Amino acid sequence: MSLRKSKLDLLVRVRYSNPLPAPPCPPKLLNIPTDPLRYARPQFLNAIANDTPLPVIVDAECGMPLDLGRWECLWEEDGEDTSLNPDPDNPPPLDPKDRFLLGDPSASATPYTNGAIPTAPGSSTPLPPHVPWLRKTEYLSREGVQRTPSSQEPKQPLQPIDVSHEAQLRTIEAGFAACASLDLATLTHPNKTGVTAVESYEVLPDAEIWANAYDLFRFSERPGERPVDTEDPRLDCAILRPMESDGDHFLAYYLTRDDADALDFKEERLALKGGEENKATAFHFVRDYETVKIEQEVPNEFLLVLDNGDTDKRGPGAYYKNIERKMTLKKKRMNASDTYADKWQVVHISHVAMSSDEVEERGEALAEVVDPLYLFSRDAEGEVDADGEVDVGGGIVGMDGDEDVEEGGGIMSEIF
Repeated sequence: MSLRKSKLDLLVRVRYSNPLPAPPCPPKLLNIPTDPLRYARPQFLNAIANDTPLPVIVDAECGMPLDLGRWECLWEEDGEDTSLNPDPDNPPPLDPKDRFLLGDPSASATPYTNGAIPTAPGSSTPLPPHVPWLRKTEYLSREGVQRTPSSQEPKQPLQPIDVSHEAQLRTIEAGFAACASLDLATLTHPNKTGVTAVESYEVLPDAEIWANAYDLFRFSERPGERPVDTEDPRLDCAILRPMESDGDHFLAYYLTRDDADALDFKEERLALKGGEENKATAFHFVRDYETVKIEQEVPNEFLLVLDNGDTDKRGPGAYYKNIERKMTLKKKRMNASDTYADKWQVVHISHVAMSSDEVEERGEALAEVVDPLYLFSRDAEGEVDADGEVDVGGGIVGMDGDEDVEEGGGIMSEIF
């Protein structure tokens, strides 16, 4: 072992910045321009003024002596106190300088402008509004204009509002009548000039998919390892499996091996009827994704289907379904030591009929839009939870093809 030390072990070069201020007085034989006002600033005397006591002599009466010996009623037991308590019917004459003390306190507290005194109550000129001193001037001027009374505008008495059940029904029916008499040609596009409405739809809940729970997933890049301009039919039937490893929650992403398997899987799902089973489809592991942002409430985004009523299953209308959550995903960094026990490389999915409990649970969720007395029945049974949410059946996946997956969950993906 060598005991030789480097020469730079104890040698550290440090550069200090030491700017020197300008000298207070120019040195001899060197003319440096100096502002003479720097020697006459009043701040130099603040410390002296604070330390110097003020020579003010204040007596016990605070400079306002009061001779109580002038009133004998204060010393005699039954003295006359008319000098201290004057007769209210015959008050003493008031000095003109003290006349403003009898005015309105709110009016007297209003700041005067250029020494002008506001008009007393009962005059024709209105008083300015009394506002805090921290208010901005533009709001002050606006309130002054709004609060100015106008003699030409008579006050309209408030009309009583009928809130009975019959009045509410009449209001609702009047809204339907207004929609029926609406001319679509008068409705124009807010951004495109010359574009008008040609047809209207009734907005109704989609009873076919209302029992399903839909989440919106946004990827930071396109999944599937294909270019953006290349069509990938596998993306709309992908699988996201929730995973957990050492307290870390993430999602495992699965796709079919080729496009033909994805197309066959979607065609079989559309052709299936209740109680039928189909062959299992293999989905292979692609990579893991971690959630960047989760929004539990998505009030402004929903599924919307415009149906013209061509299939005779339901009438024409705009059918909607709300979205439960919205998540933003990014690729999870893959480490060689990052292993977990329940990692599946291949998932086989097939369709089986739902059990009786699942059918009952699905019917309860569907009753929200099918049963007109849903709210009354739920309140009577006390089954509505705090958030008003209803759990619906999800999916079960297996690793060897013997397990099956039930229909009911929904996944949507968006790439940006």
